Parts: sequence; structure tokens; C-alpha cells
Amino acid sequence: MTGALAEGVKAAPTGPQRYSDGYTPRDTAPSRARRDVTLCLRTWGLDALVDDAQLIVSELVANAVKHTHTRRIGVSVTRHPDHVRIVVTDTSRTLPAPAAATPDAEAGRGLHLVDQLTTRWGSRRLRTGKQVWAELTTLKATS
Repeated sequence: MTGALAEGVKAAPTGPQRYSDGYTPRDTAPSRARRDVTLCLRTWGLDALVDDAQLIVSELVANAVKHTHTRRIGVSVTRHPDHVRIVVTDTSRTLPAPAAATPDAEAGRGLHLVDQLTTRWGSRRLRTGKQVWAELTTLKATS
């Protein structure tokens, strides 16, 4: 092989594609994160995931704005071969728990929605706070 790949040899991927950014915890943070995640997914050709990802990132970022006293909210999206992982980080070490919302409640259903839209989701404490993550399968995006 001199200067070109031999026939039938394919280049190996160097790792997952990733996007990340940080947001000031203001009322505008969920819409900014939603816009950025949408652009990221569309750039990767995963338009079919946009609606669910928008709802998920909106909920997770809004929770960080409302329920923590963090100075910065981090959002990342990582594309793996079979799924996309959305991660939201903040400096609170309190893990989220789905609320027991009554039928007439105006709030408290967000994490239940995240649970319904994702393949799986969860959270973990970090030394500096916590991370809440959610995964969407890319199978629906490519079929």
C-alpha cells in the first residue's frame, strides 16, 4: 500500500462525535440549549431525533435552572453507533427524582416525560455536582 488504502479496507472511526456548551442558569437557557442540540442533530443527519431531544434537553436544563443554585449548566450531546446521549451537568449534588404529579397539577411531569421518550436515562453524582443523562436510539433516525 503506497499512498492509498488497499481495496476493501475502510478507515476506522476515531471515536464518537460530540458537541458541548455551557449556559448561564436563566430562563433563556432551555431554549438556547434546545436550539444548539437541534443544530447538532441536524448536522449529523439525525433529524428524526430532534423533537424528542428538544423536549428532553428543555426539561433537564429547566430543572437545573429551577431546582439548583448552579452558576453554569453544561450540556453535551454524544453520537454513538446506536444511540445519542444527552448529558446535563450542574453543581448541585442532589439527584433528580420523578414527582408524583396529580392529574390536575401544572408541573411535575417532566422526568416522567423524559422516561417515556428515552431508551434509558439516569443521573450520577460527580465530585463537583451531578450529571443527568438520557439516551435516544439512532435506529429510528436511520430507518
